[in-house]
Amino acid sequence: MVEARWNGAVIARSDETVVVEGNHYFPLEAVDAAVLKPSATTSVCPWKGTAQYYSLVVDGAENRDAAWYYAEPKDKAAAIRGRLAFWKGVQVG
Repeated sequence: MVEARWNGAVIARSDETVVVEGNHYFPLEAVDAAVLKPSATTSVCPWKGTAQYYSLVVDGAENRDAAWYYAEPKDKAAAIRGRLAFWKGVQVG
């Protein structure tokens, strides 16, 4: 079972993550939606497509753009469709 933790809370838990470039992509249903705050930030990966971001809000603390996902990943990255990954101090393991 892989967990993502930030600010003392478990924000995602799954035994069905997909690892791409060292990042665990969690199924969306395995993520606590209550901690996700939509962000306007986007970035582009040449082979995965355009990433969209969420900030995390736990116990009043915010971690801006600490989660990302590809709503419409390119064909080579189809395995991460419907999944979300973390960074910026989120502990995954």
